[in-house]
Amino acid sequence: MKIVRGRAADAATSLRSDTFTGTVWADPVLPATDGTTINVVTFAPGARTHWHHHTGGQILQVLAGQGWVCAEGGPAQRLLPGDTVWVPPGERHWHGASETTLMTHTAISIGPTQWHDEVAAGDYARAHHDEESA
Repeated sequence: MKIVRGRAADAATSLRSDTFTGTVWADPVLPATDGTTINVVTFAPGARTHWHHHTGGQILQVLAGQGWVCAEGGPAQRLLPGDTVWVPPGERHWHGASETTLMTHTAISIGPTQWHDEVAAGDYARAHHDEESA
C-alpha cells in the first residue's frame, strides 16, 4: 500500500510542450507506480494533447472549466466539471480545453502512453463548430 498525502513529495508542477499544443501544466499526484500515473493537468484556453493512446486505458475526471475529448473517427464531445471519461486500452484520442475556457482534469493513465501526431487546428476548431450546429 502507498499513501500520497496531497501530492508526490518530490513532484513539481511542470509546463508541458512536447506532446501538447498550447500552454499546459501538469502536477504529478502519483509518480509512475506499477504502470499507473496520476496527474492533475490544467489546459489554457485552446490547449490540447496530441493524439495518443494508453496501453491499459485512461480515466479523466474533469475538475474545472470546459473542454473536449475526441476518439479517433468520432465527434469531439464536450466536457464539464464532474464528468468522468473512460478511454479503453489502445483507443487513439485527444483531450483539452475549449477555445475560451481553461480546463483542469485528473488524468489516471494505466500503462505506457504512446504519443502520436499533433491534432490539426482544423480538427480542433471543428469540435467547437459541431457543438454549435448540433
